[in-house]
Amino acid sequence: MHLPWRQKQQASEDASPPSEPRELGVRWSKDALKTRVATIQANTKRTLEEYNANVQNRLRSKACELASRPVAYLVLSGFLLGSVSTLGATFVYRRYFRRLRTAEWVTPDVLQRKRWVRGVVTSVGDADNFRLYHTPGFGWRWPLKVRRVPTLSKELKEQTIHIRIAGVDAPEGSHFGRQAQPYAVEALAWLKDMIEGRIVYCQLVRRDQYSRIVSVVTLPPPFLPGWLTTGRSLALEMIRAGTGLTYEQAGAEYGKYGKDEFLRAEAESRVARRGMWKLGTVGETPAQYKRRHAQSGADVEAQAQGTAKAGKENLKEGGPRGILKILATKQLNYNKR
Repeated sequence: MHLPWRQKQQASEDASPPSEPRELGVRWSKDALKTRVATIQANTKRTLEEYNANVQNRLRSKACELASRPVAYLVLSGFLLGSVSTLGATFVYRRYFRRLRTAEWVTPDVLQRKRWVRGVVTSVGDADNFRLYHTPGFGWRWPLKVRRVPTLSKELKEQTIHIRIAGVDAPEGSHFGRQAQPYAVEALAWLKDMIEGRIVYCQLVRRDQYSRIVSVVTLPPPFLPGWLTTGRSLALEMIRAGTGLTYEQAGAEYGKYGKDEFLRAEAESRVARRGMWKLGTVGETPAQYKRRHAQSGADVEAQAQGTAKAGKENLKEGGPRGILKILATKQLNYNKR
């Protein structure tokens, strides 16, 4: 007998078996994934072990190579490295941290490089020269102040450089029995008020016949640090204020400004009648004054005193070096006569 519902039941029973392979396929893919992960872990572990073994072998070979080298080679290498480090440290110290105590510490190589130095003006002896206490490196000002500039005369003895300002000639004061020039006192007072006790920058150029160091002097810049830029020229400021004239003798130095800039500043001061130009003219220039007294022998005496002072400083150094400096100074003064 034909029963329709039994056909539907049979059809449903015939359709159920294909579900088993689907479930079996899913179970096979999970097993393959587990196998793949296990294989990757084993390969990674083996790679790390091989890398570690390779590094250990290379270290052992380097150690054997180093041990096989002679001891003299290792000692020589250490000596060379130590020598290079010492020379480098010495150069840095001499260039940036060693203090130049007096003019005799300014060696010819320093003058040849025209080195810039920074210092504090401790005293002004005349209207165109002063004493500089060299302050190299750092530690002279707050907040890192660990060194100080002496203030007592006994502490400053033989601790300053005698600087002659380059490019300017100021009225001469009363020295060696000579009468002072007009406006010499005012020029000296102006310079003291301008730089005494303050920081200035000096480019060391040469040594003159009085054992002074002729230098291009600049004032501190208003904003930026002095090692980055330069300030105003002190010589030009003196000429603009009418406290000095342009120095036009042999060996004159004007720095980066040039002689034309100095003459232009002098002309402006003369037209404005500042300082020594208050009467519109100068009776006798400092160069004429020194030339007149040199003929009478007073300037020769000044040179002799400068040479004697330099000789005393050289003798304190002792040894052949001091003797050679004395002989060189005497020969230089002899040639200039």
